[in-house]
Amino acid sequence: MTPPFPTTDAVAEVLGVLDLRALGKDRFRAQPREFGRRRLYGGQIFAQTVMAAQLTVEDRAPHALHACFLLPGTPDDPVDFEVERLRDGGAFSARRVNALQNGRVILSLMASFHRKEEGFEHQIEMPPAPEPETLASTSSLLADWVQQTGTVPHSMLEVSMTQRMGLDVHPLEPDSVFGDKVRPPEYAHWFRVCRTVPDDPRLHYALLAFASDLCFLGTSLRPHGVPWYVPSMQPSTVDHSLWIHRPLRADEWLLYVMDSPTAQNARGFVRGAIYDRAGRLVASSAQDGLIRPLKAR
Repeated sequence: MTPPFPTTDAVAEVLGVLDLRALGKDRFRAQPREFGRRRLYGGQIFAQTVMAAQLTVEDRAPHALHACFLLPGTPDDPVDFEVERLRDGGAFSARRVNALQNGRVILSLMASFHRKEEGFEHQIEMPPAPEPETLASTSSLLADWVQQTGTVPHSMLEVSMTQRMGLDVHPLEPDSVFGDKVRPPEYAHWFRVCRTVPDDPRLHYALLAFASDLCFLGTSLRPHGVPWYVPSMQPSTVDHSLWIHRPLRADEWLLYVMDSPTAQNARGFVRGAIYDRAGRLVASSAQDGLIRPLKAR
C-alpha cells in the first residue's frame, strides 16, 4: 500500500499560502490549504498573520509574536488580515493583526519588531542531540509502518501531515512517534523546509512560525499516554507565542526541544527552544492549549 505522500511540490504550496494578496492599505487576503485535517492548521494561520504584520514594517525584524486563537478556521474559505499600526518608534514597531474568516475574527496577533542593535549576549547551551542525518525522518518511519502493516491508520495522521507541509522532520525518539506509552513530558525533533527557499528573511520567519506549532501541544499529553489525534481528545491551541532571538534560515536544520511543565483544567502548557545546527538559540516558544478528554456518548 502506498503511503499518502504528496505528488505535488508541497513547499511551493506552503509558499503559496504565505503569498498574501493586498486588498488595500494594511489589508491582505490569503487562501489557506488543508494539511491533513479538516480544521485549519494553527501554524498556517499563525504564519500568515505574521507575514501580514511583516508586510507593514521595514528594516526591522520580528522579535515577539503573541497570538490568541479565538475560533477554529476552515481551509475552504479565504482569510482576510487587517493590520493596525500601533507604534513606530526609534527602535521598536508594534502591530496588531486580526485574521478574519467569513467576517469573524479567528486569530488576533500582537507583534513587536526591533531594529538591529549591539549589546550583551548570552544563551543556554543546546542540549546534546544526534545529527539529523543519523535519524529516520517521519516520512521514512511512515513508509516502514505501511510496508510492515499494509495500512495507514488514523494514528499516522501527524506524520503524513509533515509531508503535506513540505517539512523534513527527524524525531530524536523515533519509537515514540506512533505509540501511546506513558512518557516524560518532553519531545524533540530536527526540522527544516524540504528544499531551498528564497533569501527574504520575512519568509524564513513566517516559515518558522508555520513549523512552530507542529507536535507542540502533543508534548503535554505524553505523560498521560494519550496521542493528540485519537477521537476521544479535543486538542486545540488557545494561545501561541514565538520569540525570535537571532537570524535564521528555515531551509537549514533546526532543533526543536519541547517540554510541558504542567497540565491542568483541561489545558496543557508547553515551552520550546529552537536551535540552529551551530548551537545558536534562534527562537523560543510557548503555548497554552486545550487537551479536553471527550466524554463518551
